[in-house]
Amino acid sequence: MRIGFVLLILTTLVSFSNTSRVSFGLRNDYDVRLGGEGDEVQIKADIKLRDHGARPTYTVATRPTTVYRPRSQVSFQSARRRSLQHSQNEKVEWDEVEVLGPEIEDRHTLAQLARMTGNAYAMPGRKNWYDIDNEWNTSFPIGWDPDSPGFRGHVFVSPDASIAILSIKGTTITGPTSKLDKFNDNLLFSCCCARVDISWVFSTVCGCYRCGWKCDSSCLSDAIAQDSLFYSVGVDLINNLTSMYPDADIWLVGHSLGGALASLLGTTFGFPAVAFESPGERMAASRLHLPIPDSDSTSSIPWHAPVTHVYHTADPIAQGACTGPLSACAQAGYALETRCHLGGSVVFDSVSKLGWRVDILKHTVKEVVGMLEREGIEWDEHGREVPPRKAEDECIDCYKWEFDKFDHLDQAASSESSCK
Repeated sequence: MRIGFVLLILTTLVSFSNTSRVSFGLRNDYDVRLGGEGDEVQIKADIKLRDHGARPTYTVATRPTTVYRPRSQVSFQSARRRSLQHSQNEKVEWDEVEVLGPEIEDRHTLAQLARMTGNAYAMPGRKNWYDIDNEWNTSFPIGWDPDSPGFRGHVFVSPDASIAILSIKGTTITGPTSKLDKFNDNLLFSCCCARVDISWVFSTVCGCYRCGWKCDSSCLSDAIAQDSLFYSVGVDLINNLTSMYPDADIWLVGHSLGGALASLLGTTFGFPAVAFESPGERMAASRLHLPIPDSDSTSSIPWHAPVTHVYHTADPIAQGACTGPLSACAQAGYALETRCHLGGSVVFDSVSKLGWRVDILKHTVKEVVGMLEREGIEWDEHGREVPPRKAEDECIDCYKWEFDKFDHLDQAASSESSCK
């Protein structure tokens, strides 16, 4: 099944500081096909050299980034399954690796990554395709078969296979992916199977509710392991990308649900990830039983260092404030109740600095790109163009709920709960 082309060139220009520049232009034509059976994703690329005439280039700032990376994905997934199925710990060996990652303190770079993220929602030539530069008008699409209902995005790869950037699509309200988008949203970001209270008007996504404010934690983990298909597809996809480009530095970017997936996959593989306006995915990582390095590591870089969340204060979804039966999210059938993020967060105070009102309409990529491209805004008292990255250390999700191993009734795949 033929799914697209990518045309770009990448050259790294090293400066005398820790920051480098990655220049993108036009060189190779990648003829990409996606195939495979079941959960197996296979990608094949035929590279055809094009003429090397003079073309404009565009630069994105990069910097050396230290990450924790599991030494073996086999052992990582084995440890995850043992924790999920038997509540037992299994040792995972970690390597501390220095890679070339995005310069998150550069506003221009964040704006370009946001535009790239926006392009995960579109195909080249469509009106909603973001014009980053002429060389970015075609790309390497994933999952864009007209009949495909699931995981979508684009991959940008250098001709020398030194950097590959996976941009993951977030939620769309209508279209072929909307049903599974909503299912993944409600499974990953709700406290208990998208059950808010007795006024909730749509069916839940699993049967883990146990009366009152009780929720079966074992049931929740089973539900995510069985049904959160987008994470599983992402794991298979990245395994294939790393096989295709074994020496590449891989970056993950995404918006909303796509940003959460970028974060979860970045944590899984130890790849730098930038997530824009993502709901809190820390609880989803716990329910997925993602192994993490020892908390007493002597490294100055925390285990979740590759993940950077970028969001602003006028977006209720990223802040976990679009909740309750009267909220716009609930009215549309979404239970986006979590607010705690992995890694560090760069939070732009758009309410104070730009006078924006808190509104779900401010959640869109368009608003994020517009905010990041505004000139002359000092986002903190030190005059920075980008606020400092901070960990959300004291954040708590779903504090009203009691999560425990109650009477596990093997209802994870059902929308029916044992208590109405």
